[in-house]
Parts: sequence; C-alpha cells; structure tokens
Amino acid sequence: MRRILFFTGLIFFLQGCVKEISWDPKHELPGNIIVDAIITDEVKIHRIKLTWPVQALNQVPQPVAGAGVLISNEDSTWQLTESPPNSGVYCTPATFFTRLQKNYTLLISFEGKVFTAKTTMTGGSVFRELQYLRNEENKLFYVDWVANAFSTEKAAMWELLIDWSMVPGYENLDSLDNHARMLFYTLPTLDVSEVFAPGMQSVFFPAGTIITERRYSLTPQHAEFIREMLLETNWAGGLFTVAPANVGTNMSEGAFGFFGACAVTELSLIVTP
Repeated sequence: MRRILFFTGLIFFLQGCVKEISWDPKHELPGNIIVDAIITDEVKIHRIKLTWPVQALNQVPQPVAGAGVLISNEDSTWQLTESPPNSGVYCTPATFFTRLQKNYTLLISFEGKVFTAKTTMTGGSVFRELQYLRNEENKLFYVDWVANAFSTEKAAMWELLIDWSMVPGYENLDSLDNHARMLFYTLPTLDVSEVFAPGMQSVFFPAGTIITERRYSLTPQHAEFIREMLLETNWAGGLFTVAPANVGTNMSEGAFGFFGACAVTELSLIVTP
C-alpha cells in the first residue's frame, strides 16, 4: 500500500514540474533544391526529379521547373528535357544507359546557380528469388524474405513490383488496390535502430500475383546516403533512435539529395499456392 501511495505521489509531483512554454518556429523554408536522380544500365528514358523542400509531413513538394540539366561522362554529354513542361521531371534520351568504369557528372543550372554531382557504377549481381508465405487468417500471401539486410561486400537496393490485377476477382479494382511497390536494402552496416525499428505494414496478395524483383547495385557512398535516410525515416521512432540531422549528399552546395548510378538485375515469378 505504501508503495502505491509513493508512486501516486511521484506522478503528481512530476506533473507539477511541467512548465508550459511557447515556441514560435521559423516558417521560412531553405532555398535548397532537392535532387532525386538515379541512372542505370538499362536502355530507356531515365528521369531526374527536382523539387523544393516541404514544410510538413506528406506535403506535396513543388517542382523546380525551367532548369537546365546535363549528364556527361568522358565520352558524351546528354541534354535532358523537362517532360511534361513545368513538372520538375527531366528526361534523358530513350537510348541512354550507364556503363561500368565510366565517371558520370550531373550538372543543374537554375536561376544563375549551378549544382553538380559525380558518381560511378558498381557491377550487378545475380540473386536468389524472394520467399513468400501464406497468412492463414485471410488466406493471402505476403513477402517473408528478400535478401539479408547486412552485407559487407555487396550493397544493394531491392525493388518489388507486385501486380495482382489479372487475378479473377481483382481485375476491376483501383490500381492502388491491386498493385504494390516495396523497397528493401542490403547495407554494409548493421544499426541498432534498424534491428529495433518500428514494424512495417504487410502487403497481402492472392495466388496468381506476378512479382517482378529488381536488384540495384549501390556504391559505398550511395549506400551510406540510404542508411542516413533510413535512420531519419523508416528506422526512426523505435526503441532506439538517433538525433535528427540532415542527410548527407553528393550534390554541391545549395542542393540536397543524391545522384547515383546503378546496375540492375531482374527476375519475375508467379505466386503459387
């Protein structure tokens, strides 16, 4: 009984120590542009996205329109075209692709300022296909394993494109209800924030679903950028977390984000009972 009274009194005492203060944060956003730029060894149109910072979670970023964007290596230079106009999305020619042992430079010119970044590409790798399991409650399937999260040698990003729009009974649903995209990472570090990260929502899909699994090779600098980004996002809010900080970048002063080059390997599978 005395212990209960002690803890009750302690709670009231601590509540009495709380002091309300007013805090008026500055609402001015920094003038830095945000660069989302990954180029690969696939022959296709590659898209680089330029946006302004946002002030709140889930706020739609405004595009940086009207910029001049170039990509070059030791042999060639490619002028990117904003498409559609005023979208902040800049597209390479359809014949563009990256090659090993080449150094790529991104140059962005906007309102009299120039921002640059350099990157190279590491080789791709074959991989084991993912594993999925059946949930006995809803009789649907979910991804159980994609790759080992920790690897000191081969950092990679894994993209899963999951499509069950052709399965009977799901054909007429909205695309958000019969498609999903998931990302996983293999990094050369193992952080306690990752081990005790908050749980992620599972994606459930029926038998007959087509899954396209894509592996993107990462340079050490690109892997470190992704690690810092995850520490500030997916891995934050768990039992262990880090103090908030700006994520590193390979862009020159005045811009954030990352310019990376990845080799892509791919396989597809059909989910069977």
